[in-house]
Amino acid sequence: MSERQVLIFGAGYSGKAFARANKDATAIVGTTRSEEKFEALRQAGIEPLLFDGALTAEVGEALKKTTHLVVSVAPDDAGDPVLNAARATIARMPALEWIGYLSTVGVYGDYGGAWVDETAECRPVSKRSVMRVAAEQDWLKLGRDIDRPVAILRLSGIYGPGRNALVNLENGTARRLVKPDQVFNRIHCDDIAGALWQLIGSNKGGIFNVTDDEPAPPQDVVAYAASLMGVEPPPEIPFDTAQLSPLARSFYGENKRVANAAIKATGYRFRFPDYRTAFDHMWADGNWRDGEARSPMKR
Repeated sequence: MSERQVLIFGAGYSGKAFARANKDATAIVGTTRSEEKFEALRQAGIEPLLFDGALTAEVGEALKKTTHLVVSVAPDDAGDPVLNAARATIARMPALEWIGYLSTVGVYGDYGGAWVDETAECRPVSKRSVMRVAAEQDWLKLGRDIDRPVAILRLSGIYGPGRNALVNLENGTARRLVKPDQVFNRIHCDDIAGALWQLIGSNKGGIFNVTDDEPAPPQDVVAYAASLMGVEPPPEIPFDTAQLSPLARSFYGENKRVANAAIKATGYRFRFPDYRTAFDHMWADGNWRDGEARSPMKR
């Protein structure tokens, strides 16, 4: 078997967490749309390359040696940017063993708070989730066409160092929106990394919900973070009266509890099975400010 090399299309927050969890010195190449981000990728252990929708000679060369392909680029109106630019090249990759595609639990749509697993029907509500379902199907079809396993990782709200309610409380942007019976699942970036390495280690394909064990009301997460910091949580704001962007409001139009038995069945054990475990760890370690400060639980 050839020496392992991973190429990540769209090496952002989750891709860097994946690279930091690289325990056996696997070669990791990752793309970004801006040379300004090259140094941050290098710091995480990723050899940076440019990709902004057009396949370059450098990326083409890297694909020739790549054994494991991870795709973390969102689809757009034209479809999946990676497939649009490189499908024929990927289909001919001489060393390719496995493809992983990072999707979202948004593909399930609204289940009125009921539990869903990987067998649940995809009923996407938002346009972005409709495009995700199509992209998943396109990657699965490619896998069938070239006889390679494709793992679809459906991620819930991503958080971790630099991207969490502790940061938002500190910078004054945390809010406690209350919509009765609304819950969200979450996933710590280290568990995305762990799930990816688990699947890469076994070259396992299929659909996997990569999400924590405890769907919870978002206002509870902010309150718990405030309790760790010893500060008063922001006041509760009724959802109906909240000033929200259309994107933020759309997240609250979907309510479901997402089960994760399939990834556990591979032998993976979550490092942070619930938000309290993760926040306790980040607070005790003092590393909650590190990383890229973006909105927490971004989907």
